[in-house]
Amino acid sequence: MTYTAPNSFTTRPTLQGTFGMTASTHWLATASAQAVLERGGNAFDAAVAGGFVLHIVEPHLNGPGGDMTAVFATAANPSDPVVLMGQGPAPAGATREHYLAEGLELVPGAGALAAAVPAAVDAWLLLLREHGTWELADVLAFAIDYARSGHPVLGRVGATIESVAELFTEHWPTSAAQWMPGGRVPKEGDILRNEAYAGVLERLVQAGSGEASRAERIDAARREWRGGFVARAAADFAAAPHRHSSGTDHAGVITAADFAAFEAGFEPAVTFDFRGYTIAKTAAWGQGPALLQTLAILAGFDDDRLDPSTPLGAHTILEAQKLAIADREAYYGDAQVPLDYLLSEEYAAERRALITDTASRKFRPGTVPGSIPFVPPLRTEYLPPALAGAGSGSFAGVGEPTVMPTGETRGDTCHIDVVDRWGNMVSATPSGGWLQSSPTIPALGFCLGSRLQMTWLEEGAPSTLSPGKRPRTTLTPTLVLRDGQPVVALGSPGGDQQDQWQLLYLLRTIVGGYTPQQAIDAPALHTTSIPGSFWPRTWTPGGAVVEDRLGEDVIADLEARGHAVTRAGDWALGRLSCVVRSPDTGVLQAGANPRGAQGYAAGR
Repeated sequence: MTYTAPNSFTTRPTLQGTFGMTASTHWLATASAQAVLERGGNAFDAAVAGGFVLHIVEPHLNGPGGDMTAVFATAANPSDPVVLMGQGPAPAGATREHYLAEGLELVPGAGALAAAVPAAVDAWLLLLREHGTWELADVLAFAIDYARSGHPVLGRVGATIESVAELFTEHWPTSAAQWMPGGRVPKEGDILRNEAYAGVLERLVQAGSGEASRAERIDAARREWRGGFVARAAADFAAAPHRHSSGTDHAGVITAADFAAFEAGFEPAVTFDFRGYTIAKTAAWGQGPALLQTLAILAGFDDDRLDPSTPLGAHTILEAQKLAIADREAYYGDAQVPLDYLLSEEYAAERRALITDTASRKFRPGTVPGSIPFVPPLRTEYLPPALAGAGSGSFAGVGEPTVMPTGETRGDTCHIDVVDRWGNMVSATPSGGWLQSSPTIPALGFCLGSRLQMTWLEEGAPSTLSPGKRPRTTLTPTLVLRDGQPVVALGSPGGDQQDQWQLLYLLRTIVGGYTPQQAIDAPALHTTSIPGSFWPRTWTPGGAVVEDRLGEDVIADLEARGHAVTRAGDWALGRLSCVVRSPDTGVLQAGANPRGAQGYAAGR
């Protein structure tokens, strides 16, 4: 049986050129990054410029108070993929005992008790210092201009603000002041400004104005972020009690000392070889190795079982993902994770043998010698007592991917990929610090993130809340290498779905021969038969979400096999973008997601 031929029609072309390519989740970030390439900057200068623009133009999906992870390779050392670690840890005061004493059963999805130490800004600055070439002032000029002069706001930003408007006006007045200027929700195309954040960026530039070298100027900005006015303003503001997603009021525990204690860093990527390609991901403090485990399971099947567009392929992929993500819950965290065993062929074969012709509705982590798998609370629905009976407009901010406790208004993250003419390639996924994460800090123009909701208050989990430990993030960019050369930078928003959607791209391009844009446009699906990483941390046993374009025959077959199928619509799933490079010819390519009419690629 052959792989399904891709549709010859695509929503846009796969871009091709030899100079440089950028793809991201917002056209203004793409345009800004590409402008840097056009002016002689490299891929890292461009990615940082685009990353700070994303703070401004997608504030409902990321912010300076959030997190960022990236995976990249340099032209000087192309065979060595590196992870940029921009995931902050739990503050020193974030003990499970404190949260339980506050009457909480889960870490809230919104409010300062959900805040890890903000890490995105320090990570971007570190990347610029070590691998960029531009001055900080020039890189930040794009974001400063959009923040101070304003930009036409997305309709989705307004929709998010509208969904939390009652929360803002009743409980988070500083958020209402920033995001509802004049007391009203901004409409699509309205000019939205954030002068406070423009001032923050300008002060970071000024902090290094007296230093002698470019690196020292960036170091001064990093020190000002971690130990200066930003840390003090954030900690002082978060100490006041405010409404959380639990429906109750609490004070945050983050302090200026927590800011000062954290620095972003570089780590070796974790890799797995699949069909002649090397896939590079973060270590198991993120969910990235779950994609590698899924590939290890699927590697033992013939190509016809790896086609997401067929009934057997879709079923096999969903079942493999359930097994890999069950291991994510059982073993992953900021701890000693037995990845060598979890990625071994012996273990993959054991897991592969569990896949039958029918859908599993069980939580099935594997057995690792010397380890006890953590089994999380398996809730099919959850509403805290404080929210029972509350109207849908009475609370919001439950994190990614939901905003309302009842599930309305789903959101995403952000992503940016860049490749330059020299062969530098980077894939970065910034997220957290959404405008709905916690009250806006008026002196800074942004709020703290909510990544600690990915930790458990139960004892014994590798991701149990613990001071100084990183929450097991869902941020999971991808770099693909062939013959020791980076050939694809890829990523997607989507929380627990990020790697599931990226898997479809990898299978369709590596096995199916799809072009980048064909793979991005192709019908998507994912499993929800996993414990969610975000508050309220529920799951749907046997759940599978599909785009209707997958086809009636495929959907009917999945249902007959026992999958609890939810139809999402024709163009609803997946937020992929990518850049591609051929080491043999130097030809560069790029593609971006058409869903939502927001992502864009550019290049020449």
